[in-house]
Amino acid sequence: MSGNASLGWGLLALAIALELSGTILMKVSGGFARLWPSVFMFACYGASFTLLNFSVKHIPLGVAYAIWSGVGITMIGVVGHYFFGERLKMASLVWMGFILIGIVGLKWSES
Repeated sequence: MSGNASLGWGLLALAIALELSGTILMKVSGGFARLWPSVFMFACYGASFTLLNFSVKHIPLGVAYAIWSGVGITMIGVVGHYFFGERLKMASLVWMGFILIGIVGLKWSES
């Protein structure tokens, strides 16, 4: 791993944004029924994995992957609720909160 952690965190943030975009496009594609959202979904996921791959040159793999997946899980839950009208049970919100606490803990452990 190289010493440029800020580059790694920036790449990870972009990877998360692209993963979130890809997941939103998955919903919009209607199970591959709509061509362009499906195409862009694959492009977003490919770019996300590529940036995640580059980020692990600067951040430990386990930390990067846990943050990438944890932030993605919680953010898509929020997006699903506010933009797609999906209902979140209180228990789901509590567990998402624990995921976020774990993500903050991982970030602090790397600082």
